[in-house]
Amino acid sequence: MSKGTPALIGWLGLASGALVLVVATAAVAIAPGDSDDNGNWPGMVWRSLLRTLDPGTMGGDTGTAPFLALMLVSTIGGIFIVSSLIGVLTTGLEAKITELRKGRSRIVEHGHTVLLGWSDQVFTVVAELVEANQSERRSCVAILAARDKVEMEDAIRARVGDLGRTRIVCRTGDPLKVADVELVSPGTARSIMVVTPEAEDADTRVIKVLLTLGARAWGRRRPHVVAAVHDSANLPAARLAGGRAAHVIDADDVAIRLIVQSHRQSGLSQVCTDLLDYAGHEFYMRAEAALAGMTFGASLSAYDLGVPAGLRRAGGEVLLNPPMDTVIRSDDEVIVLAEDDLLIRLTTGPVPPVREAAITTATARAPVPERTLVLGWNHRAPKIIELLDGFLAPASELVVAAPGEDPTADLAPAANLKVGFVRAEPTERPSLESLDVGSFQHVIVLSDAGCDGEHADARTLVTLLHLRDMEDRLGDPFAIVSEINHDANREIAQVTKADDFVVSEKLISLMLTQLSENRYLYDVFADLLDPAGSELYLKPACDYLAPGAEADFATLIESARRRGEVALGYRLTELFHEPPGYGVVLNPDKTAPLTLSADDRVIVLAEN
Repeated sequence: MSKGTPALIGWLGLASGALVLVVATAAVAIAPGDSDDNGNWPGMVWRSLLRTLDPGTMGGDTGTAPFLALMLVSTIGGIFIVSSLIGVLTTGLEAKITELRKGRSRIVEHGHTVLLGWSDQVFTVVAELVEANQSERRSCVAILAARDKVEMEDAIRARVGDLGRTRIVCRTGDPLKVADVELVSPGTARSIMVVTPEAEDADTRVIKVLLTLGARAWGRRRPHVVAAVHDSANLPAARLAGGRAAHVIDADDVAIRLIVQSHRQSGLSQVCTDLLDYAGHEFYMRAEAALAGMTFGASLSAYDLGVPAGLRRAGGEVLLNPPMDTVIRSDDEVIVLAEDDLLIRLTTGPVPPVREAAITTATARAPVPERTLVLGWNHRAPKIIELLDGFLAPASELVVAAPGEDPTADLAPAANLKVGFVRAEPTERPSLESLDVGSFQHVIVLSDAGCDGEHADARTLVTLLHLRDMEDRLGDPFAIVSEINHDANREIAQVTKADDFVVSEKLISLMLTQLSENRYLYDVFADLLDPAGSELYLKPACDYLAPGAEADFATLIESARRRGEVALGYRLTELFHEPPGYGVVLNPDKTAPLTLSADDRVIVLAEN
């Protein structure tokens, strides 16, 4: 009994079998006549077994007194021994089911994606993986977190909805313990993602999980690991902890660069969202032997479905928007923007004719000084101001309006910016009106670092409502870029009609999901956010096509090619504030009629 349920089942089963055999043998020896009527010894074994399992079977017995006495012994023995066996089996099964519900069993999977940790980030990642795996016959996502297994599964079903062909397997455990990590079979996984927890020491926990993974003996094959830290100072430690197999993203740096670039060109964050989520168009890498020896510029018209954006050399070097005369090698991979990798198709017919009459020449615009208003202050503000100083024209001005003492006193001197400070409360209308907001071309609303995410978003929404009303009264004189913590609040914020919303948490989640599917996309995204190479720009459509002229996307691609740029799509101004696309159209049909106005924007990869 001290050995537990398996031992009890074994001994009770043995005792039950012994009872059946002893009674059947005794019946053959004591009452041979009755045993002959029941098929001799095999028949008596069968009848004895039935009586041990069901006492009611004895009710119809007839025969001699010794025979009936032996059947009574079999029935009484069954009541004590077999009933105990059934009770132990029931209790053991219930205990096993309870153990399984606790999520402490090891999964048997191969080629799955592992998520270590739990936060709202999980729902975004799972939804994207479900979308990405729609074309797969079978896929699995395993989640390990210090939460109840059933609660995690219920939360995912409630927030994500239909999971399609993707199975979600949850296990309860601490990602900081190597033994618990083994529950999700990391050695056979395709990729591992470290989820950023919702805690004050989030980066510390991420680094500890990376160290836990590094302490495991991986053998020959080790899946790639993706993670993110929110404090740039922790990035070196996280990358050291993760080793060569890990890609650690600086979430702060990504958010800062998006805010700065969105300040320069409204709508950029929506374009990045479309490029990063699997519901729209994404970047894929494909080896195209048919394009070997062709120049990159010529390859722009070589696809019926898909737009080439760059090349990945055999050595791993990524070239986004390379010079148009770059020759494609046989071992190169083409980076293609497409809705799905199954939809990428080279053209088999003649190239669509270019409508020369619709192509225009861009007008050179000299940089002019600008005035920017920053409402609020947080730890990202100094880096934002530093980057803006590198982008804006000399003699530009930036004014910080925030409650409390002047936070700009400790900033390094700026080369192109004159930085000032005004004490003001961004959520109060009189404070905003005292700033002469109409004299600024750009307004950046930063999230309040002194509040939790929801409260900070609420304050941002109030500020945006005030700005919208003031903008309507002044006649739309400035562009607004705001920082939002939670994506659900973006939908609410649409009523404010701000020009752009940077939801850093969602963008980081989308980027991590992309990297978990293809680790080599890291270099693509790093290049897109690096001002030293080619970046995404939303440029005036009149620089490429004559306003109101009938054209098509193939003509737009050719117009951009002549400028050394790659056209990825366009944004319609009239749909600027209408979800879900907000006017962004990526990789449209190349031959469908296209007419752009002077206010529309063309989405291009360009150096400047």
